[in-house]
Amino acid sequence: MKVILQQDVRDHGKKGQMVDVSDGYARNFLFPRKLAIPATADNINTMKQKEKARLKQMEEEKANAIANAAKLESCIVKISAKAGENGKLFGSVTAKEISDALEAQCGISIEKNRIVISDPIKSFGTFEVKCKLGYEVSGTIHVIIAESK
Repeated sequence: MKVILQQDVRDHGKKGQMVDVSDGYARNFLFPRKLAIPATADNINTMKQKEKARLKQMEEEKANAIANAAKLESCIVKISAKAGENGKLFGSVTAKEISDALEAQCGISIEKNRIVISDPIKSFGTFEVKCKLGYEVSGTIHVIIAESK
């Protein structure tokens, strides 16, 4: 019996795939647990429409990521921080602070977990911070750390 999986099923396939399983397995296990639906013409058509919509959404997200990467190149983020006498910061500049400043100053919203800081920023100066935007697209955020008064 051909069925369309509604969720990932171990040893059979991933969500959205059409697979061939035994009649008893489908009737007694997959259907009652809402893990699959019968592969009727209407359900197959619905599956194809969902796949098209998913691919279109992925293309839009990738285009958005590329556009954000281009915007990041021209944007400079300035963050003010307190420091001690010899120019060392109290604590360090975090990804959340960079994310908040980026949204406030440039209008680009990037989640803090997408910002990759290789070494903690604990001094004043200019830094380049990598940002993973998804779909193998990455950008560079130019950050200037200045002393607050």
